[in-house]
Amino acid sequence: MAPFVRLAWHDAGTFDKNDTSNKSGGPKGTIRFTQVLDHGANKGLSAFIPLIEAKKVEFPQVSYSDLIQLSSISGIEFAGGPAIPFRFGRPDATQDQCPPEGRLPDATKGIPHLREVFYRMGLKDVDIVALSGAHTLGKAWRQNSGFEGPWTVNPAVFDNSYFVELVHKRNNGLLRLPTDEALLGEPKMKKWVAKFAESKEEFFKEYVKAHTKLSELGFK
Repeated sequence: MAPFVRLAWHDAGTFDKNDTSNKSGGPKGTIRFTQVLDHGANKGLSAFIPLIEAKKVEFPQVSYSDLIQLSSISGIEFAGGPAIPFRFGRPDATQDQCPPEGRLPDATKGIPHLREVFYRMGLKDVDIVALSGAHTLGKAWRQNSGFEGPWTVNPAVFDNSYFVELVHKRNNGLLRLPTDEALLGEPKMKKWVAKFAESKEEFFKEYVKAHTKLSELGFK
């Protein structure tokens, strides 16, 4: 489940709203190409492309872009998360439309970097915090990111425990990235962290909106 959330996010998160070229990024399926999979932020994701390819054979009328995004929201719902509305129709980019490397967040940096990356996509502070909550699923692997471990005690369940753990800072060996900790150091974002820690329903409501935006960046 978690790898497909990461796969979809890393495909969509390359979007640059100010780029008018054919390399503007977004959920266009370019992550299936080796030149994008070889980006440093995408280590470990190549193992999951054959599963997308298998679904493409089964449903040839559906674009790679749609299959990648659909795999993400299906995984979230299967893990107990909210039902996220889905619309088909994303066209697939060609290999010469792959976005450049360096558009995804760097986990070692802080709020200015996060805002630069997410504002470039056209997203807001609440979206940054809500999408960070997807860390409730899965774990980090040192060979892929340089970090190791899960963010929550039950990484197979999609809920608001990422925020609960972030607020209470219990010494239970869970992972805390610099970008996670940074959310607590910025008042506007800390407000959302606290709200999501208090209410799973509030988190789900904002997460659905943020995820829908992310999965449709660049498309009307």
